[in-house]
Amino acid sequence: MFGNSKKDEAGYLSAKESRRISKENRKITQDYEKKRKRKNVDPSEYACEMRDPNNAVEFDDVHTYFFTDTGVVKSVDGVTYDVPVGKTVGVVGESGCGKSVTCLSLIQLLQRPQGQVTGGAIRLNLGDHAIDVTKAPEEAMQKIRGSEVSMIYQEPMTSLNPVFKIGEQIEEVIALHDGKDWDAERIKARAIEMIETVGIANSEGIYGMYPHELSGGMRQRIMIAIALACNPRIIIADEPTTALDVTIQAQILDLLRTLKDKINSSIILVTHDLGVVAEMADYVVVMYAGRIVERGTAEEIFDHPAHPYTIGLMASKPVVGKKVKRLYSIPGKVPNPVDMPNYCYFKDRCELCVKACDGEYPHMVRLSPTHEVSCYRYYDDASASAATETAAVLDELIAGTDNEGEDK
Repeated sequence: MFGNSKKDEAGYLSAKESRRISKENRKITQDYEKKRKRKNVDPSEYACEMRDPNNAVEFDDVHTYFFTDTGVVKSVDGVTYDVPVGKTVGVVGESGCGKSVTCLSLIQLLQRPQGQVTGGAIRLNLGDHAIDVTKAPEEAMQKIRGSEVSMIYQEPMTSLNPVFKIGEQIEEVIALHDGKDWDAERIKARAIEMIETVGIANSEGIYGMYPHELSGGMRQRIMIAIALACNPRIIIADEPTTALDVTIQAQILDLLRTLKDKINSSIILVTHDLGVVAEMADYVVVMYAGRIVERGTAEEIFDHPAHPYTIGLMASKPVVGKKVKRLYSIPGKVPNPVDMPNYCYFKDRCELCVKACDGEYPHMVRLSPTHEVSCYRYYDDASASAATETAAVLDELIAGTDNEGEDK
């Protein structure tokens, strides 16, 4: 769809080639921006039908690209998964795999104009109707962000505005959405109520404080209060426990779970921490280099991981009761996002390759009604034997060659 950059023998771009790429990309992004900034658009243009009315969100073959001076970075390259109403979906994978970009595509807060959703659909269930946010103009998205879909950003220490008081930052969200016709006293009362809801004592005192006067755990609770102030249908939690100590992490996760059930929201939980996913998620999506390599229920992913990458992730986490000199790490590195191969992106790092891996990128194979994997090892009738081999490999990796034995 988009042209590739031409490098010299040493693998570098000339200044002329870089200017050509930049010029082409400006034309492409300008077209996308014009569509996004349209005014007074008829809602029928972005209305749609949910594939399953029990889903809160449906990502359908989503492509999100960044048009840079060195080429097109395919950050999200054909992602498909559903978020059921009232459920938590954990999205895991190493840094740069497209987890956060997929979520930013949902709320259309990509770094513009370079970042654009170039294909696919993101269907959002609004109760009495549904919309495709990839077709919705910015005017419509402003009404959705914060009210229907909200995001808890990572790094609570820096996410709050340091020059505004806590109460003002909570009130801003309320005033923009639910409280458009409310007076100042009612908005303030709602802000104080939200501070109490997230378990902070002395809510009226906290209301008048600045972010630097609060601890990291309290700031994260305020971020959650802002996100939930308008009872959103979807909560995107992007690394919600980053930089927090273990006891505070547990409190924040418990709070999220309680509040989700209270307002019947769905959560998209983006994290590197497999322990957090095991604690919180009903379903798990494993991403690698902009694509989904495996998806299923939390039990299926943790008890029966199928993709070699998922196996590597599971093997790299510490095991209670075992001492090892060195944890397992997946060999190799992620391919260049500007020049992705036409075969399985994980092939060059995979320790379980088969002959078919030399072919095109593998499509998803269904192992159960809810468990799918993108791997040639599960094609045809080989699924049972492949699953058995996978379990053996996982046990071997977890055991580790440097195992020092069990703790006494």
